[in-house]
Amino acid sequence: MSKKLSKHALFAQPFRVDDGKKFRLKDSDPGDTQGLKSEFKTEAVTMLQQGVAAVSKLQEKLYAQSQWGLLLIFQAMDAAGKDGTIKHVMSGVNPQGAQVQSFKSPSLEDLNHDYLWRSVKNMPERGKIGIFNRSYYEEVLVVRVHPQFLKKQQIPPSLITPKIWKHRFEDINAMEHFMSRNGFKIRKFFLHVSKKEQKRRFMERLELPQKNWKFSEADVTERGYWNEYMAAYQEMIQHTATSYAPWFVVPADNKWFTRMVVVAAIVDALDEMKLSFPVVDEEKVKHLQAAKRMLERE
Repeated sequence: MSKKLSKHALFAQPFRVDDGKKFRLKDSDPGDTQGLKSEFKTEAVTMLQQGVAAVSKLQEKLYAQSQWGLLLIFQAMDAAGKDGTIKHVMSGVNPQGAQVQSFKSPSLEDLNHDYLWRSVKNMPERGKIGIFNRSYYEEVLVVRVHPQFLKKQQIPPSLITPKIWKHRFEDINAMEHFMSRNGFKIRKFFLHVSKKEQKRRFMERLELPQKNWKFSEADVTERGYWNEYMAAYQEMIQHTATSYAPWFVVPADNKWFTRMVVVAAIVDALDEMKLSFPVVDEEKVKHLQAAKRMLERE
């Protein structure tokens, strides 16, 4: 970027991918904290609170102006911290101005439509922040790692060729470009957790009764496909990281750092919109003054 970066953009910039052609997942360290030590956690909490407050103020203007929209996409392996990150980073947002959607296995109705259908119908409205906990990117991740899911999508066999993933990347890029041209900014976050840290978090879920509910046997099964998932994530980012819908490959081994990066990226995206409260015209001012006089006479 040639423009002068804000402090929020500067903090998130090392993890932003605008052009995926040269991206290699091995170059991203899940434990990276940009030199900040664990002793920094207390200060990190304060910084997170400041970021959350900034998002809250900007979201109020976004809602009032009702021109722009913001879509936040979170993808990750199990136990990477998606739910916790969304909960903490969006804690100050007025629920009236946010839409949260979690995507599980597609329903029969979903499967009777194209693979983007259920995501497109849940896109945020103008003036709102949309949060996708998983998204249409599952279609080039889980479906790619488990080809049997593709067979359930009722696609004509002649269209299921080795080029299907390339075609899906093209479809996704076209859809995101369309959204951006219509006033909807998109920011995508891959919370990059290490296999070692994932195991530690799984063990914690098994050993602590209050966390048992978080664990599923499917989590361990999917862990067995770790290398296949890493290859799918790398190719996904290589083909869908763009200037209008960048990916942020966020180190996820340290939750306090993950949340700081994510909130910084969100504040920067909202800042780019140059948001402000609507200015009322002279006619509206007259009506407001008349209403004020009526109230004063009571």
